[in-house]
Amino acid sequence: MLDKKITFIGSGAMAEAMIGGLLRQNLAEAKNLLAADVREKRVQELHEKYGIQPFTENKLPASQADVVVLSVKPQQMNDVLAGLKGSIPNHALVLSIVAGAKIEKISKGLQHAAVVRSMPNTPAQISEGITVWMPSSEVNADQQKVAATILGAFGEEILVDNENYLDMATALSGTGPAYVYIFMEALIDAGVHMGFPRHISEKLVTQTISGSVNYYRHSERHPATLRNQVTSPGGTSAEALYFLEKAGFRTAISRAVWAAYQRSVELGNEKTVHIPGDKLGDTKPD
Repeated sequence: MLDKKITFIGSGAMAEAMIGGLLRQNLAEAKNLLAADVREKRVQELHEKYGIQPFTENKLPASQADVVVLSVKPQQMNDVLAGLKGSIPNHALVLSIVAGAKIEKISKGLQHAAVVRSMPNTPAQISEGITVWMPSSEVNADQQKVAATILGAFGEEILVDNENYLDMATALSGTGPAYVYIFMEALIDAGVHMGFPRHISEKLVTQTISGSVNYYRHSERHPATLRNQVTSPGGTSAEALYFLEKAGFRTAISRAVWAAYQRSVELGNEKTVHIPGDKLGDTKPD
């Protein structure tokens, strides 16, 4: 168990996922978890559900913390940093899950050197997520262990040594669940269009995706190999894949991920960057 006071600045879905994960895995006691949000109703809800300490302002709970988790929307970051500036204890670790917010910006904004930047995804809410993270050079070995333990409450965690990977992770794994859900939605609607009742179509699609992922993990083979196994010459899979390729399925996914990556970079730069090329982002920035 982490004998640390952990303060969450912002108490949205991801903050609740961390709180729930830490408590479920007996990594923290409720009395040592503090949540701050301008919405009093929200922090009271978390207090009643988990027993954590609720606050409607940031400085007081932050000043008591061993770990300060920044879990606000990117658009709120400037105001939050300005309000917390100089109030973080010298020994504390700052752990950010804010998309696009760079380590340098957080460190300068708070006047605090020990900062970890991370990017989780929404399956973290059931401890099935994956988080990419990177510490500043001032984060010591013990603080890195604490960060890994906290992020491990989300699911899996990957430590990287290049901050550019955080923007890439935002586009690939952070935004990834949205790609999966729209694909699921399209398959379910296709099933309904053919004549299946929606509840049957949903069950067929959900289990097919879940089973395919689990089979991939079990087989440890490249996805292309597994695709070829179910694609008989002249068969139904071959016909379906022909139309997907003809429609630019792979290109659309690649462009979508690149567009999300560009947007993450823009959020970090706090400005809109014009990238030559089409609106889907087929041209990389310099």
